[in-house]
Amino acid sequence: MAMKKLIIGVLAHVDAGKTTLSESLLYVSGKTRKLGRVDNKDAYLDNDELEKARGITIFSKQALFEVDDTQITLLDTPGHVDFSTEMERTLQVLDYAILVISGADGVQGHTKTLWRLLTHYRIPVFLFINKMDQMGTDKEQLLSELKKQLADSCIVCGQGQDEDFYEQVAMCDEILLEEYLETGQIGISQIRVALRARKFFPCFFGSALKLQGIEAFMQGLVNYTEMPLFPETFGAKIFKIGRDEQGNRLTYMKITGGRLKVRDVVTNGVWQEKITQIRIYSGEKFVAVSEADAGVVCAVTGLTQTKPGEALGDETDLHAPVLEPVLTYRILLPADCDPRVMMPKLRQLEEEEPQLQLVWDEQLEEIRLKVMGEVQTEILQSVIQSRFGISVTFDTGQIVYKETIANVVEGVGHFEPLGHYAEVHLLLEPGERGSGLQFAEDCREAVLGKSWKKLILSHLKEKDHKGVLTGSAITDLKITLVSGRAHNKHTAGGDFREATYRAVRQGLKVAESILLEPYYSYQLELPEKMVGRAMTDIEKMHGTCQISQLVGDIASITGKAPVVNMRNYQQDVMAYSNGQGRLFCSLLGYEPCHNSGEVIAMWGYKSEEDVENPTGSIFCEKGTSFLIEWDQVEDYMHVESRLQKKETPWEETVGKEASLSGKSRIDPEEIERIFQQTYYANQGRKSVWQKKSTMNVGHDRSTTHLSKHKDSKEEYLLVDGYNIIFAWPELKDLAEDNLDGARIKLLDVLSKYQSVRKCQIIVVFDAYRVQRQHEEIIDYDNIHMVFTREAQTADHYIEKFSHDNQEKYQITVATSDGLEQLIIRGAGCAILSARELKEEIERTNADVMQAYQEKQRIDPNHLQDALSAESKEQIEKLFSEEKDK
Repeated sequence: MAMKKLIIGVLAHVDAGKTTLSESLLYVSGKTRKLGRVDNKDAYLDNDELEKARGITIFSKQALFEVDDTQITLLDTPGHVDFSTEMERTLQVLDYAILVISGADGVQGHTKTLWRLLTHYRIPVFLFINKMDQMGTDKEQLLSELKKQLADSCIVCGQGQDEDFYEQVAMCDEILLEEYLETGQIGISQIRVALRARKFFPCFFGSALKLQGIEAFMQGLVNYTEMPLFPETFGAKIFKIGRDEQGNRLTYMKITGGRLKVRDVVTNGVWQEKITQIRIYSGEKFVAVSEADAGVVCAVTGLTQTKPGEALGDETDLHAPVLEPVLTYRILLPADCDPRVMMPKLRQLEEEEPQLQLVWDEQLEEIRLKVMGEVQTEILQSVIQSRFGISVTFDTGQIVYKETIANVVEGVGHFEPLGHYAEVHLLLEPGERGSGLQFAEDCREAVLGKSWKKLILSHLKEKDHKGVLTGSAITDLKITLVSGRAHNKHTAGGDFREATYRAVRQGLKVAESILLEPYYSYQLELPEKMVGRAMTDIEKMHGTCQISQLVGDIASITGKAPVVNMRNYQQDVMAYSNGQGRLFCSLLGYEPCHNSGEVIAMWGYKSEEDVENPTGSIFCEKGTSFLIEWDQVEDYMHVESRLQKKETPWEETVGKEASLSGKSRIDPEEIERIFQQTYYANQGRKSVWQKKSTMNVGHDRSTTHLSKHKDSKEEYLLVDGYNIIFAWPELKDLAEDNLDGARIKLLDVLSKYQSVRKCQIIVVFDAYRVQRQHEEIIDYDNIHMVFTREAQTADHYIEKFSHDNQEKYQITVATSDGLEQLIIRGAGCAILSARELKEEIERTNADVMQAYQEKQRIDPNHLQDALSAESKEQIEKLFSEEKDK
């Protein structure tokens, strides 16, 4: 029988006994001959000198041990909140997790943070309630607290599979309940499946230091777990980068599929590199192996470009971390240390801890980094000193602020220096707190090709976009690509990068921005007589507080408060409580800043002067490029706004001029003819199509056929068919399922309109992607329909027709394409937007109805007597339809 292999992580609030439990498991399993202790500085896993000196776990380590037919890779993670990012990266390679809780302290602040992360990553959890040998611990009270603060499905284990155990497990799942009611017990395989699905959480009570409950706990790990199934093709998740004592770069990974061998070439889809060595670590020692199977955690050499969170082979990248640094510090180097020489060395540390996010400010010649707390800066000082022999210090540090928005806006970016062209429209929507940045696209390929859309999304993801209040990173936003435009000749990839960045910035300027700051969730334990002082302090910090527990004369206060105010409060607590108080903080997340006006003024950020993050756009006219500020971009943009918040300038200036009908009155004698030729003309019969040409006909020939020369200029209305279809909501909805149906409905509407206006109407549809397509001109009732030839768009046809015939005819073009509108206006023709065309048609229909109703009032019986029975029925049906609208 093959050995079951499991990867199990150990997590805990600091000082809960996490490392002591790990040492107990290794000792009882026979892996170690001596029970190591943190206070004796001989723990098997805390073997780094910094860890020994401080008595805390700083770096995640692994140990291998066997119990029966199960091989367990135990990953010991840091418990201190300042090293939470190292712990979180480890979570994504776990099969199961052990959450250690101090029986003396119960569920603490960081315990809840860990529970949220385990829930987020869907990891099945065993709970070990430690330190039960201490006076005052109450098992029933602790279990009640676990059920209340973590999950109601926390179940006591370790006392055998008796009737009470089966009953509790059965209550967690309907299928298990049915099994239990039928048979009186539950199969071990079903229990394993339920645990894997997080239906319940086994709880074991004991003392790691005194080895109480360890045997039962180990049996629970073996009995209730199952080995995951892995695919045959190679895949791996990278969770850590490190270096050995000789300086060799190590890439720590979990093999999630297939098998990895020495000298294999691996790739992440961008680079390819060869594995030179595979190491299986246990404590500080390792064994070099020739291959590693799926389900194994190993460290490999030979890879120089890997990063934590990356995937190799068929595996997908790990999730972006939930926990982020909330403090930023400036590194103060010795006077004789060149920062340019220091940066490459610090990059090594950033490889190992990506969340440091090192930034080199060229103008100020200073280096900044991000950390979770001050303990982390102290560790960094020691690491830099020991590894590079350089003594550094840090300034007092600043808070890492973020920004988001409160309303939905559309951001527009346009980049058109001479010889370049790109326009991007982005919909910016506020998201839930903690949701981060999400990117999507809702743009038809007829508007932007697939490759352009993919490029724009990649540009959105590649940059840390700055807000406009303080220049801080934006978060909790959904950014959706909704429209844009490329030029067949002038657009290059870099053009869309510029347009995309500018669209984000312009949208942020238009939106109502909110400044966010990090908050701590805290637990403060101190003598009851000092509660008043503590609560007064916390209120001054703009925090919240409540007394959550009172044991003897020790009170426990919980709540939340801004990091900026609470980050150094531990020192105050120690001072006024004479060392009796303890403050535990964990990052809660980002919330609206309590003093945003003050912070914004202090930062003094001027978004419009940030040359690296411009808010305006670049347009071009008559061979000259010019900059348009963010608040005027919508007046110059070439593509119609998705939100349609305001009319474009050409709609405002040409609207009245472009009207084809105005308020002209319809002659009553026309009423019967109009009803017969329009509203009822197509009922009961199919539309009549008359195909006039299937050859590649020039514009002169087609216009000769369409025009009728008169002394005064004949009116022509050219309609950009698909532009109108996707601009009118009812046609757009129909086109989603039936594009032909939407096209015919538009033709019917325009045909009825033509019978009133008496103008020539040409509806132009794109067919430029159809190979060997010739230009087709087809009569549809009383209007004309054109399908463009291969490589010719509707825009091109309309622009050429307008240019060639504007002297002969009075031409109006119906389109909401901003660039096309500019070109048509330049040719001396009038413009109707999609909205204006719709309003014009509705107004004309209303005039027809009004004229008919006035005639009815003048002579109520005359028309009725003249109409046939069929016409009467048709008119009544029309009125009924009008009322239903």
